Amino acid sequence: MALLFKSVVVIWVLFCAHLVFGQDMVSALSQEQQESQQQQHQSNQASQDTTEVEPDLSPVQMLKKTLYDIYQGLIEHLPYLGAGLLVIIITWLISSLAGRAVSKVAHSRKLRRSLCELFSRLTIIVVWIVGLLVAAMIMFPGLTPAKALGGLGLASVAIGFAFKEIFENFFAGILLLWKYPFESGDFIECQSILGRVEDISVRMTQIRKTNGELVVMPNSFLFKNPVNVLTDKDVRRITVMTGVAYDEDADKAIEIIEGALQKCETVDHDHPVEIFLNGFGASSIDIEVTWWTSPTPLGHRKSRSEVISAVKRALDEAGVEIPFPYRTLTFKEPLPIERLSENAQNS
Repeated sequence: MALLFKSVVVIWVLFCAHLVFGQDMVSALSQEQQESQQQQHQSNQASQDTTEVEPDLSPVQMLKKTLYDIYQGLIEHLPYLGAGLLVIIITWLISSLAGRAVSKVAHSRKLRRSLCELFSRLTIIVVWIVGLLVAAMIMFPGLTPAKALGGLGLASVAIGFAFKEIFENFFAGILLLWKYPFESGDFIECQSILGRVEDISVRMTQIRKTNGELVVMPNSFLFKNPVNVLTDKDVRRITVMTGVAYDEDADKAIEIIEGALQKCETVDHDHPVEIFLNGFGASSIDIEVTWWTSPTPLGHRKSRSEVISAVKRALDEAGVEIPFPYRTLTFKEPLPIERLSENAQNS
């Protein structure tokens, strides 16, 4: 903002200086325009005379003459530059107002947040393109809209090849804002990167990992790779495995585990708790316990911890054994066993 106001002040000072000190030059220019047809022949002769005189000028005099011509051309072109910069400033103001207006209208229509941001940014981009074209035509009077659009088309091809990745991320960002199901604030996982989406721009997406690190990810990377949206719904399912000894009643253990989950606060009771016998383990009957809870990583960890603690406590209170791994050793030949005396053990 400070730089913008400084630029405005500099442009205004230069423009005023031109008005104060350049009146004679402006009147001279107007007289030359009125008498241009009468002085064409004289100007051609003057140009021939200068070509004959220029070789007699010293290098220092030629340098002074060149610098004076550049200065005079700059002073003559200064009003066009000031008007062009003024158009750019007006474009900045209009783009800000238009972006806010479009955002308010989109929010009033209850559109998704990403769509509101997309419409606002596209409006700003369109206003800036039109404003820059108008400013260019003002700064360069010989530039017509057809020439400007033609030059813009040629420049876009060259810029497209030079900044391929940037434009790829730009269009990927537009598609992300337009049709992808995650918003700012959602937790996503992509290629082992798990975190909360803080901001989605037209070029990159900022993801805050669960350990506090900030990852700036190009939009093309998200667009090309599978993305797991963890908070797409209000709940997420969790599954843990437990087990009971072979000599225990498995059906009774299932009832005990189900009762323990009913008392857990982090378990979503609007969805059913699913408990199944999963298979024969190495030392236990495996039991699969599934329930629904908060979709965030923190809620996921809290619920898992609470459920495991509740299941362990309930099985211990009911006297149901959760066995340690048992190992059975088989020897090919009989293993002799000798009992040592107490003296041998002490020695």
